[in-house]
Amino acid sequence: MAYECQENLKIELVEDSGDISKVRDRDIVDFKLVDVLGREKNLVGNLELEIERSERIVCGKGIVVGKSLLGKSKLINEAVANSCRSITDLPPALVSEILNCLDPKELGIVSCVSTSLCKVAAEHHVWKEFYCERWGLPVAPAALGSDYSDEKSWKELFVEREYRSKTFLGRYSIDCLYGHREPVRAVFVLNSKKLIFTSGYDSIVRMWDLEEGTAISASRALGCTIRAVAADTKLLIAGGTDGFVHGWRAEEGHPHLFDFSGPQNQNTEFRLWEHEGPITCLQLDFTRIFSGSWDMTVRVWDRSSLKCLTVLRHNDWVWSLAPHVTTLASTSGSDLYVWDIDSGTPVVVVNDAHVGNTYALARSHTGKLLFTGGEDGVIKMYEITSQLCNNVRQVAKWNPHTGPVYSLAFEFPWLVSASSDGKLSLIDIRKLLKKSKNYSSGSISRLNHENKKFVEPPQRMLHGFGCNLFSVDIGSDRIVCGGEEGVVRIWNFSQALETEQRVRALKGIRLENRMRRRKLQTEMNGKGAKKNQMGGDRNGVGIKRGVSGKLKA
Repeated sequence: MAYECQENLKIELVEDSGDISKVRDRDIVDFKLVDVLGREKNLVGNLELEIERSERIVCGKGIVVGKSLLGKSKLINEAVANSCRSITDLPPALVSEILNCLDPKELGIVSCVSTSLCKVAAEHHVWKEFYCERWGLPVAPAALGSDYSDEKSWKELFVEREYRSKTFLGRYSIDCLYGHREPVRAVFVLNSKKLIFTSGYDSIVRMWDLEEGTAISASRALGCTIRAVAADTKLLIAGGTDGFVHGWRAEEGHPHLFDFSGPQNQNTEFRLWEHEGPITCLQLDFTRIFSGSWDMTVRVWDRSSLKCLTVLRHNDWVWSLAPHVTTLASTSGSDLYVWDIDSGTPVVVVNDAHVGNTYALARSHTGKLLFTGGEDGVIKMYEITSQLCNNVRQVAKWNPHTGPVYSLAFEFPWLVSASSDGKLSLIDIRKLLKKSKNYSSGSISRLNHENKKFVEPPQRMLHGFGCNLFSVDIGSDRIVCGGEEGVVRIWNFSQALETEQRVRALKGIRLENRMRRRKLQTEMNGKGAKKNQMGGDRNGVGIKRGVSGKLKA
């Protein structure tokens, strides 16, 4: 956005003949408008004034401004001052709207221009929008790490979180959690409480400490395979192949929220029976429970009354789901659905999203981006391009696996996939995104579609598993997965940044020592060459003296 004072200001001289049309071209002062963002600060001037008593200053449109020399100088000074106006001279509301058009990188650049802009950019409310768009509101201080403080600004929180997102490119350690006797089908990370919940063919739900990697407790056997687990700080649910949803309510004062060790307690445990087939996926929000099943339905339950509110009927087995506010995305067979929860009708259906079944689904925090993984080993990225969610288009495609993709997890900017080939792929989607602002409907993410055919390969592949990884989840600086081996593995990147800093420091010391040795060697070689040259000169003089003696003889 820019504002205009005067596009071309011309200060010209004419003779005192009264004819304004006689303007000499060489007597012109051109001023280039200063860009309001401070990107261009250039005042081009070519001032050639011949001051005579009979001359008058005339503006570009022929309006007489003044006759005296004092009036002329005042006009010139005012013109230069007006043309040099900066962004800080604008009204605060206009400055806020200008900064609101920038992405985080551009806003950081603007803050480096001057101290006044640094203060304005650092305290701008858009940093909160940037943070919430990517990761949502901080649930608890623990979710932000040990360095979290209420006194930190949103810019500082954003910069810290963005910096920590680089950890998955660093070094890691692997922790193995043993306890399940059969394959692990479900893994869920409750990051705000640093807890892991897992279950599988042994029909037992186990709780683990995310940071320590130790077992906390285990439930009694629920009687069938548990294929899905979901939790928040108030509720834990597990879905079985017998068609039930088993739940535990959190107990106040309990250090780990849920009590598994005791006998069944009707005050804290419940079961929901309405599905006619195995439960394959579960999700929670603040007021509802979502469950998908092979009976080709997704059921929406009220958390307080535990009654079924809505049934969303599909044409094939339901494999996964992802709710967001009033919409719900789900995969059924090979198709991708987007539903309006209130009306219970599909808004968009993407037929044959994958060759074979579409097993995995993940969704961004804003709800605008959808990620699917299928039986064909392909990962696809979709964007919801309308506010009504009635337009979905594919914008990216990866093929990092040689087997079906069973699970996806997304935490900006990383998309992690687990496959039957025993590998995890890590995909950074930042390069696919281009930030823009829409003043009528708030901020949105716009994808760069300039080259749809070319998509970068995954930034990293993690190996070392057996076959068939069934589930994966992301917890801050850790990746947790489980599979057919019955072992839960934690890829720990918590020390990646510190390790990288130490490695860089050691490399710097080695480089400095190498340069010092090279400098000393160069100095020693220079002194040796100088000594050799001096010795050669002395020998040459001796020879000449000998020759001259012989000649004299």
